[in-house]
Amino acid sequence: MALVVKNNMSALNTLNIMSKNNKNLAASLQKVSSGQKINSAADDPAGYAISQRMQTQIRSLNQDNTNAANGQNMLKTAEGTVASTVDILKTLKEKVLDAANDTNTTYDRNTIQDYLDQTVAQINDNANVTYNSKLLVDGSMNQQGSATTVAYSNASLATDTTFSTALTALKDRNGNTLNILSQDTVTVSYVTNGKVMTTSFKVGSSTLSDIFSKANQATGATITGMGNSVYLKTAGTGSTIGKNAQDVTMHTADGSSVLTVTSNKSGISGNIAGFTISISGTDGNIKTSVNTKLDAWDEQISAQDKSNDNSITLQVGTKANQTIRVGLGDMRAQALGLQGVSADGSVQNLDVSTRANANAAVNVLDNAVQKALKEQTQIGSVESRLDYTQDNLTTASQNVQASESTITDANMAQEMTEYTKNNILMQASQAMLAQANSGSQNILQLLQ
Repeated sequence: MALVVKNNMSALNTLNIMSKNNKNLAASLQKVSSGQKINSAADDPAGYAISQRMQTQIRSLNQDNTNAANGQNMLKTAEGTVASTVDILKTLKEKVLDAANDTNTTYDRNTIQDYLDQTVAQINDNANVTYNSKLLVDGSMNQQGSATTVAYSNASLATDTTFSTALTALKDRNGNTLNILSQDTVTVSYVTNGKVMTTSFKVGSSTLSDIFSKANQATGATITGMGNSVYLKTAGTGSTIGKNAQDVTMHTADGSSVLTVTSNKSGISGNIAGFTISISGTDGNIKTSVNTKLDAWDEQISAQDKSNDNSITLQVGTKANQTIRVGLGDMRAQALGLQGVSADGSVQNLDVSTRANANAAVNVLDNAVQKALKEQTQIGSVESRLDYTQDNLTTASQNVQASESTITDANMAQEMTEYTKNNILMQASQAMLAQANSGSQNILQLLQ
């Protein structure tokens, strides 16, 4: 090659190689320092797009996990207040049973009444519990539903029993006669809007329907005014007795029909909180074995006001509409049957100031406990579901993270090897550039 001064091609070639080595060294340094083999779309356009979608998925799953945890905290708050209400109702059941005992004086029962009034107020306070300023169990978070009428069923009487069956002909589920005599006395008590309605009459030739019709007649003015007179239905046969009868079909697990009694007014204001039927002999003693069958009316449908869909929606998925919806029931004293509101707006608590009233209130407390426990178990079931949801979201996030790692994470041993190679090549090219530049100095020797 000729000796030239203007263009040092050896130096230019070495400079180009050094520039490439410097670029490779910078890329290796970025991978080693970041721990990722894809740091921009230029490194791997397709891989970069996939990794970014996966990172979005991971962050979304983590947020869903947080949503589920926050939802669970909200439900724990609701469950805690319902559990407190259940404890109160347990104590009230004890107090009501105490008030039903004739060892107590009127003063004693009034004391128990004072206690009941305070605990009813506490139940309403419990119903006003909030989470992040949201009321939970006052009925405002209920799911969508039409107004329902309370319904009680008796599955202890013979399957062929109808409301036209004479009381003296009643049999139990096994076909055994209840031995109700025409000289016996029937006492019917039920509670509506906090008021206890009671009537008694001789059995005579009365039928089952007479129990309720005579109870309405005895208290008709008050009950009719509030729209709470009961009507009857024999489920499975389609026969109805009473005005405004609705089609309420009830069956046992084996498909046999049962007797059902409901209020003729839907909603909480038409609620019959509980009723009891008692048969007494001519000696005045209650026929316990008879009442075990005749008084076995269990609430099947709770009274509920019409409500819009205000259920709590928990977003627990990365796509739209991947949610868990939770409707929280009404745990106010009125919804539990412990309190009522009269037409004039006055509030009436459950009255236990007499033995008869306390006796009628026993079933009210049983039904209230059942409602509260049902609400508590429903909340608990959603909490349990959220536990599984959180586990699933955590697992999904980890799996996507593992997939994203395969695409973007650098093999550090390999990258360190590459970095060392590029670093050595860079140093070598720098040294060779110095040598190429020194070649031009040799021409000066010719000029001396």
